[in-house]
Amino acid sequence: MNGTSSVVVTVALPRIIRVEISDDSLVVDLEDGRTISAPIGWYPRLAHGTPSERSNFRISGAGYGIHWPELDEDIGVEGLLLGKKSTESYTSFEVWLKQRKTA
Repeated sequence: MNGTSSVVVTVALPRIIRVEISDDSLVVDLEDGRTISAPIGWYPRLAHGTPSERSNFRISGAGYGIHWPELDEDIGVEGLLLGKKSTESYTSFEVWLKQRKTA
């Protein structure tokens, strides 16, 4: 050996078991007992969606994500655990918002 070693760490993410969404927050219960809450404003498409659109979601990716088909929004458990906000560009969001207004 050359004196260097490498370590591989595998992190198992918990699956999503329940999702609750309101005008103010996204609340996700995980299989390991944790509950994560994030402000709805972190996800502009959810914030601009109607209550009906926000309630139309499915837990996807074998339990590691949430998908809103009418809003074309996907949020993963990893991002929630890391406290990541939406990374959608302002330009992309504006195009999406404009299409909603003309539809």
